Amino acid sequence: MLRLASPAKINLFLRILRRRSDGYHELASLFQTIDLCDTLDYSFSHEDRLTCTDTSIPTDRNNLVLKAVDLFRRKTNLDFGVNINLEKRIPVEAGLGGGSSNAATTLWALNQLCNRPAKLEQLIQWSGEIGSDIAFFLSQGTAYCTGRGEILRFLYPLQEKNLCIVKPPYGLSTPLVYRNLDALNLPQRNPETTLSEFIEGQFPCFNDLEIPAFAMMPELASLHSRLKSAGFSEVLMSGSGSAIFCLGEGDLSNFTDVACFQASFINRTNHDWYGLKPKIF
Repeated sequence: MLRLASPAKINLFLRILRRRSDGYHELASLFQTIDLCDTLDYSFSHEDRLTCTDTSIPTDRNNLVLKAVDLFRRKTNLDFGVNINLEKRIPVEAGLGGGSSNAATTLWALNQLCNRPAKLEQLIQWSGEIGSDIAFFLSQGTAYCTGRGEILRFLYPLQEKNLCIVKPPYGLSTPLVYRNLDALNLPQRNPETTLSEFIEGQFPCFNDLEIPAFAMMPELASLHSRLKSAGFSEVLMSGSGSAIFCLGEGDLSNFTDVACFQASFINRTNHDWYGLKPKIF
């Protein structure tokens, strides 16, 4: 059995550039993995079976984990079944990339268990067939992502910051947030300039998806305002929400109506996965 951590991500900035002819949106974003993690256990079996500690998550072939299994088998022409258990800690409908991370972790795990028939570059390329954000988690944890999110520029780890994740009891649908986005009337920011500022140690965080998300869910806008008044240096919705991350020092003692997670930036090396070295039983 192979056990791996599957990390969440935050978008330190997210610029939506335009709506494409294929219906997707062209974006530019700085992604960072954090140590809020799910755990996945893998073992070979006669047939595929996915179980999950969160009974609200479907475990049929629509789950990205099993889509990743099917993709890996199709690309490598290998014949095997796999038993997978997903211990869920990353909140869903949060903009933290839990499903995409689970899929990326599965591609990496199967490649390890099958004696590495694929190169990392192939896994990254294949992953775009089942999701836009999956490729990022196959980076080393800090990357500038463009296109639909599948085009990666690997970056050195960023300066560590005090970080907490705040998740309200409601979620947001990513397709619905994008549907309510007016891409032609967003603030005009140069993402390459913003990226340079991050590399220099500044943290000019912004997220173009806050505009439609806050319009759809005014209580999320209210939570964002409360958090900004709590002393943090940066407060930003991650991805399409509804999770909000806070950087710096702040006081969360009055936020009893939401879930709060202390977190840290994490990165990985070429040979190890996130958080821990692979455990084989």
